[in-house]
Amino acid sequence: MGVKRFPGFRHGADLDGADDGVDSDGAVADGALGGADVNGAGDESVASLTAVADSAPDGAGAADVAAAGSGGAVRGAPSGVDGDGAPWRGVNLGNWLVLEKWMEPHLFEGLEADDENELAGVADPEWLEARIRHHRDNYITEKDFSQIAASGLNLVRLPVPYTVFSKKPPLGGGYRYVDKAMDWCEKYGLKLLIDLHTAPGGQNGFDSSGTIGAVTWHLKPQKVEQAIVVLEALARRYGERPGLFGIEVINEPISYTVFRNSRKQYAPRNPKDAAISTYVPLRFLRQYYKACYVRLRKVLPEDKAIVFHDGFRFGHWKTFFAREHMTNVYVDAHVYLSAIERAVGIHSPWAYRLALLFERHRIRDMERHVPVLVGEWCVENEWAKDMDRGDLTDDDFDAVQEARFRTVTRMQLHCFNEASGWVYWSWKLEPSPQTAPDAFWKECWDFRRAQMHGWLPRTF
Repeated sequence: MGVKRFPGFRHGADLDGADDGVDSDGAVADGALGGADVNGAGDESVASLTAVADSAPDGAGAADVAAAGSGGAVRGAPSGVDGDGAPWRGVNLGNWLVLEKWMEPHLFEGLEADDENELAGVADPEWLEARIRHHRDNYITEKDFSQIAASGLNLVRLPVPYTVFSKKPPLGGGYRYVDKAMDWCEKYGLKLLIDLHTAPGGQNGFDSSGTIGAVTWHLKPQKVEQAIVVLEALARRYGERPGLFGIEVINEPISYTVFRNSRKQYAPRNPKDAAISTYVPLRFLRQYYKACYVRLRKVLPEDKAIVFHDGFRFGHWKTFFAREHMTNVYVDAHVYLSAIERAVGIHSPWAYRLALLFERHRIRDMERHVPVLVGEWCVENEWAKDMDRGDLTDDDFDAVQEARFRTVTRMQLHCFNEASGWVYWSWKLEPSPQTAPDAFWKECWDFRRAQMHGWLPRTF
């Protein structure tokens, strides 16, 4: 029995993030579905999205289907290597097409806004459109892709919003920059993983979802269908490009435990969101993943990977993909040592070793069933970051701190080498590598700055 289609948009629905709320009972149809209704849709309808997606990318010619390169099948095919046999090693391009205030606060200066949605609601549209265009034109450029390749990396994970194909200002036009990213990846021998980082209504309530505190996406079938339609459009537009590694169907759909523990930090701004927001159930997530796979495989070549985040429930996916007869898929796990530290409250190398030994075992075990991509990690840790200066001179302090960071980096890489690949968060925070972030801890999240400090190897 085939996977049904999630219900399509209501008449007048668009792709620009307008959230009409959720049914009062908060219910989602358990797979019930039907085709997307585009008759009478709004200005940014499914039909207009499809037209944008099917058009040739700016400056792109005909693309050949890659003979190999994505790797990673549940059974049989080799996983975790590129076309040259090298393991996947990459960086995220965070804060380029999905803004995160903590990464570059000056974009939000003078405005009472903490996320993309609030920013679009309080800023003058023309002024913000110009600011966003300048940011996108300058924050990530061709030079970045050249430097990524020169660092010995081979994979770029690109977070995109669900409004990526919208043309509506001030945040529209994101697909043009995905086009550029694809061109530059192909020019410098990199592969591109396009990650759907936000969902209408919010899938985790984090600032990275575009709407702090709101977790309502999964409660309304129209919103779920909207996300899948965007994925299909991405597959149609980029599926034949040799530079495409694959598509990730949603970033960090939140579990009950993470939802409960994050409510204080990420409280909903909107009372309606506060009343109905809730975690994304595993039963729903499995249904969504099955629907995404079936529909993407109709338009996405078999040599392109489909990536599924573990939803903070890593152990639940061992047999799922093989049971559903999925091929060339990866499970994405985000392993932040700083998050583990906060959970256990111990900041010591022996505790890190134990935690990473446990993660290494879990990754190795999962690799027997499905390839694992550690899609986000960084070097932040309290032992190195907040070490006591004591009587050390500045030079001695810097040397000891660098040695601590390098020690923890080696621990993490030893763990993540069990996976089919890893992707650092993030390539940059400030546009220039010579500009220090506004807080020392942020240095850990900037790949270029971490390399500059000697915390990461110069090449991989």
